[in-house]
Amino acid sequence: MYSNDRLIILDADGTTVDAFSAIDRTFALHDMDIGPLTGFQKRRHVFKYLGGVKEFPRNLRKQFARAKRSRLIATLTDIYREEGHLYEGMAQLLERLTDQPGLRVGIVTRNITRDPVATLETLFRREGFDPARFHFLVHLPLALEKLDAFRAVRAQFEVNPALAFACGDEARDYQAAVGAGLQPFIVSYGFEDFERLTVRHGIPEELISRSPADLAARLLHALGLAGAPA
Repeated sequence: MYSNDRLIILDADGTTVDAFSAIDRTFALHDMDIGPLTGFQKRRHVFKYLGGVKEFPRNLRKQFARAKRSRLIATLTDIYREEGHLYEGMAQLLERLTDQPGLRVGIVTRNITRDPVATLETLFRREGFDPARFHFLVHLPLALEKLDAFRAVRAQFEVNPALAFACGDEARDYQAAVGAGLQPFIVSYGFEDFERLTVRHGIPEELISRSPADLAARLLHALGLAGAPA
């Protein structure tokens, strides 16, 4: 019924990739202000990108025209490919994970740049990690949820749900992981902060990593690699 493999599904933006820095830089180049990370994490969905009370009116005027939005996405794509970076220690963690026999590792993302798979592959490669080491790199349109994608990836590799993990930075990632029967690893340094994840969405704080180093430690411990040589 099941293979002997284990599975880790990682999110890109806000979990492995420092998306906020790229978005902040993009907005600045278009004479807009997204506000601080602490405010960004507390806003919902599209309003994240329009800024807080102070930034909203100016940003809304700047983004209203379709052509301007298109230019914004084009700039964001360039920033990802040329300047974007992984969180500290993430390339080393990915190398260690993809070195493990019988461990399927990959990305499921809703990244909004142009040609997102190529964009992320460029970023990973520039940051010192070869994306060819991934077993999968799946992009979902914003309209689609991750639940079905998680199920499809797990079924593809015939992995027992008890041996499958999903890592993300939003409540939707947690809900998709639980819905697919996977073990959730949630981080609070990405698109939603610790308070929002726990108080608003009821995610147990024991499941939340507050830094990339915390996530690495939890993952390696869960996989029995905490004491193994790097």
